[in-house]
Amino acid sequence: MQLREDQNHGIQQLRDDLRGDLAAMNARFEETVSKEVYQADQRLVNQRLAATEEAQRTAARVRETDQQQAANTRKWLVSAFVAPLLLGLLQLWLTSKVGASP
Repeated sequence: MQLREDQNHGIQQLRDDLRGDLAAMNARFEETVSKEVYQADQRLVNQRLAATEEAQRTAARVRETDQQQAANTRKWLVSAFVAPLLLGLLQLWLTSKVGASP
């Protein structure tokens, strides 16, 4: 079977187009990630997320501990300094009242 020149040229053009399409498809396949690599990447992302969440929880616990320590320090300051000072002033005032009475 003899093909005409234009048919021959058309078939050759189709072959060239097919080769180009296959080369482009091959390049795209090389860019894709295998399922195993994707799953490994997802595990790594999940591990990083878990580590970040744990760090956030730890920071919250530390902040709560610091707040509790600050509250305890304020209570200690009041009981150690302010309360005795007020009691001393009250005692002086009462003494002055009793001493000033005829």
